[in-house]
Amino acid sequence: METVFYERDKLLVFRITEEIDDYSVQKIRRKADYEIERYMPKRVVFDFDSVTFMDSAGIGLIIGRYKFVKMLGGNLELTNLTSSIKRIFEMSGILKLIPVTDSITK
Repeated sequence: METVFYERDKLLVFRITEEIDDYSVQKIRRKADYEIERYMPKRVVFDFDSVTFMDSAGIGLIIGRYKFVKMLGGNLELTNLTSSIKRIFEMSGILKLIPVTDSITK
């Protein structure tokens, strides 16, 4: 997972570069929580451009980060969803809570 923080805009972007399964979620969760606490962003974006597979552990990952970011006064967004990932999020109802953006604008 790659992380980029834009200081001026208080924007934190997580570009996930691996499959999201039970094994990888633990690592992603630790890194995401650390970076969110470190930067205290107003806006967090998870970029799914390079994700080829996601199971139900990914849903828990996103819901947990959504609650964490909201608790700190920020907003969470999703971007670059592939059709299979978008379908998973639609079935879970996440897209009713978390907006999907077309691009990451600073």
